[in-house]
Amino acid sequence: MIPAPLVRKAKTRILVAEDDPVTRKILAATLERLGWDVTTASDGSEAWRTLETLGGKDAPELVLLDWMMPGMDGIEICRKLRSTPGFEFTYVVLLTSRSEKEDLAMALATGANDYIAKPFHPIELESRVRVGERMVKLQRSLAARVTELEEALAHVQQLQGLLPICSYCKKVRNESNYWEQVDSYLASHSTLKLTHGICPQCLEKMMKELEESPA
Repeated sequence: MIPAPLVRKAKTRILVAEDDPVTRKILAATLERLGWDVTTASDGSEAWRTLETLGGKDAPELVLLDWMMPGMDGIEICRKLRSTPGFEFTYVVLLTSRSEKEDLAMALATGANDYIAKPFHPIELESRVRVGERMVKLQRSLAARVTELEEALAHVQQLQGLLPICSYCKKVRNESNYWEQVDSYLASHSTLKLTHGICPQCLEKMMKELEESPA
């Protein structure tokens, strides 16, 4: 038997935005060695242009942002990501030498998912990025599942096929081969909520019959 071809899993895309060239090179080399697809930016403005250019399906799934950068800092980029459609599932990790709890709380409040303190250790970098990768995959899987369920529900609630209806009394024949009123059939086979009234033609007919009937 000829073995089936191996299916290569798509690499997780990561954007590294760091203005220090040495740190940026170390980050990119470490992540690429671990098997990720890495794009780099030398400042905040370049990072945002890259994100806009690679928007949609090709957008980075994880973004490592240096807190302090020329042009736009990591906090500003994080805010823009959270307010821009298409980046809902982007996992943001801030790189910072700040260690005050207030600073870290502010970073998380602006929409960052995690942070790594400088100088970072390669093992910690790998661990935190792998956590982000799992979170992104889980979020996308849940979003796809919700979409599938919504489509299935809409399909179930939509009446399809041929429906036998009496040309005289307008009753319809259900799955049990019983004839029932159209309103009761629709109420039991859809999400419709029917209200009853009388149309002008029927009202006129009814009033005429009342006038012609004996007292």
